[in-house]
Amino acid sequence: MLRTAFRTSVELCDYLGLPHEVAAAAGDFPLLVPRGYADRIDRNNPADPLLRQVLPVDAEHQPTPGFTTDPVGDRAADEGRGLLHKYHGRVLLVLTGACAVNCRYCFRRHYPYNTASAGPREWKSAIAAIAADDSVSEVILSGGDPMMLSDALLAELVEAIEQIAHVRRLRIHTRLPIVIPERVTDQWLEWLRSGRLTKVIVVHANHASELDTHVGDALARLRATGATLLNQAVLLRGVNDSAEAQRALCERLVELGVAPYYLHQLDRVSGAAHFEVPVDEGREIIRQLRATLPGYMVPRYVQEIAGEPNKRVLA
Repeated sequence: MLRTAFRTSVELCDYLGLPHEVAAAAGDFPLLVPRGYADRIDRNNPADPLLRQVLPVDAEHQPTPGFTTDPVGDRAADEGRGLLHKYHGRVLLVLTGACAVNCRYCFRRHYPYNTASAGPREWKSAIAAIAADDSVSEVILSGGDPMMLSDALLAELVEAIEQIAHVRRLRIHTRLPIVIPERVTDQWLEWLRSGRLTKVIVVHANHASELDTHVGDALARLRATGATLLNQAVLLRGVNDSAEAQRALCERLVELGVAPYYLHQLDRVSGAAHFEVPVDEGREIIRQLRATLPGYMVPRYVQEIAGEPNKRVLA
């Protein structure tokens, strides 16, 4: 599926019946869109909310004050070996820079993966560092997308983490069940079910149109392993910046057994300023959600501030 993915704006626009002029050069952050995801995009509609997430536009190339290449302080939290340690009790392991789709608002679009991620050769030293810090009770697999690695490699890594007595939870941040639901393989489910660690899977969907029946089936298979499923979304101009869009997303997630966890204020990464929604608008959206949905359907509206000990709750 990745071999047949769209890698140029011309190919994607031709497939969707759009004029080439709606896209811009991708620059140093290439376009990558699997065909299965492209099939969920409304053809002939340059304003489609899924298309807006993946298509390069001219606004990406306009410098904007306050937008940087490291908006959440990843580099200050880098302990080497792919380990990021920002918050008490948990560490994040950056396993790869690869993703199944290149989201134009990605807060790590400028991240130096070639020198700061943990390939298999770094795993032994990363595991040793985690084992030496008994304050760590949760390990988060991230990237890029950790599920771009093979199940055999991931099973090996998880087995090593299992041996650290003070680690109790494994969290996996992945967009792959949304973008390529076929990635939820029997082998993944097998190592997800096994072992003593509590498993939490945080998926990433921003719009209800991303959650078709194939995605629903994949999420059901993950849920059947006993893992907790959460969703984190990003508030994006032209994608989900209305109470109606957010309500549809939250309702669809709950139908599929996924808890709406976080709605993130956009991380101010260079190239993504055109996606930003003012915080006051975000708070109003949350106010409207609380007035019309049960509390368990309303995500926490948060912002990550570099150097702060936790995410800042905005509403």
